[in-house]
Amino acid sequence: MRTAEWDVTVKKVVLSTDPVFRIDGKLAVGYAARRFGPGIRKVVSNAAESLTTPLLPDNYLELVNPLWSRRQMWGRIETVQPETVDAATLVIRPGLGWTEHQAGQHVRLGVDVDGVRYWRTYSLSSPPERQDGRISVTVKATPDGLVSRYLVHRVTAGTVVRLEGPRGEFVLPPAPPPRLLFLTAGSGITPVMSMLRGLVRRGQLPDLVLVHSAPTPRDVIFGAELRGLAARLPKLRLHEHHTRTRTDDGRYTGRLTVAALPVICPDWTERWAWACGPTGLLDDAEASWQRAGLADRLRVERFQPAVRRGGVGGRVRFVRSGREANADGDTPLLVVGENAGVLMPSGCRMGICRSCVVRLTAGRVRDLRTGLEHGDEGELVQTCVSAAAGDVEIDL
Repeated sequence: MRTAEWDVTVKKVVLSTDPVFRIDGKLAVGYAARRFGPGIRKVVSNAAESLTTPLLPDNYLELVNPLWSRRQMWGRIETVQPETVDAATLVIRPGLGWTEHQAGQHVRLGVDVDGVRYWRTYSLSSPPERQDGRISVTVKATPDGLVSRYLVHRVTAGTVVRLEGPRGEFVLPPAPPPRLLFLTAGSGITPVMSMLRGLVRRGQLPDLVLVHSAPTPRDVIFGAELRGLAARLPKLRLHEHHTRTRTDDGRYTGRLTVAALPVICPDWTERWAWACGPTGLLDDAEASWQRAGLADRLRVERFQPAVRRGGVGGRVRFVRSGREANADGDTPLLVVGENAGVLMPSGCRMGICRSCVVRLTAGRVRDLRTGLEHGDEGELVQTCVSAAAGDVEIDL
């Protein structure tokens, strides 16, 4: 009886013209697995694949709804929420395959801009285990940021983007320390906001001091939410440092430095600290914690690698595209190529993910992180952290 029923079911699958392979409104594979046991899943999948060859059922699923794909992960932007004049939060519904992130982690987004796909990495600003299943990233547009400007000023709800799973080690321990210090500036607030929201949601907020720097009160990303939380939660103390506020003598306050911490947070040496922001602030923090003998109490998240300047530069030739450009010794080959109109592979842009690796056909490059020169014909180089050390040829 079971064999006869299965034969009928398979015929329904094979003869169906519905590209999603539905039986009575249910996916055939899931339906058969529930009715005949999990071992039948492979049989149904093979039957579906033979019908759709040379394509796979997953190809048809992507046509109907990319979020159903199991072959590659997609997300749909559901809302675009302005945060400041140059920053916005994208609320995204992730598709199948998304795994829950930890507060403070980042995600790679594949974004199509004018017909070209670019990959960029952004910190997640949503707390883990959000009830509606959405995630959010908060993007700050930079003057030379093609993708960031697109996401902040042009992208619309309904846009589908590629996703990769969450990564990163800038996270809190499962049991947060009893006293915390968050030190942030600009868009560096985004991963810390995920942490703060998560702590509040779980009722685990410890004694927390958040020191944040921005040009003016209006430039503080999540400003209204942060001030509301600080007013409502006695354990949270918020200090805003505004770099364009004038002092009594008419001068601007200037950038935030760690030298101001003893006044802002007198017990800063007794707190575990998480810092995220511009390179200058993070370099200052690392040096200060090191001098205090507290380097193990500081966690740092950088959006850009620390760069050693002073290279010679040269002429860069992109062999297959026929493009050429002059480059100084401090500009990553990735940026040189993008400015020259070359389609450059990229990802984190920090020398971590190796998505930007290309083959060197001639010349030598300088590692911007260490200042060391290297390069043999055929060597694979990371263009996001390598600059020209003389004339260079790249296999792109």
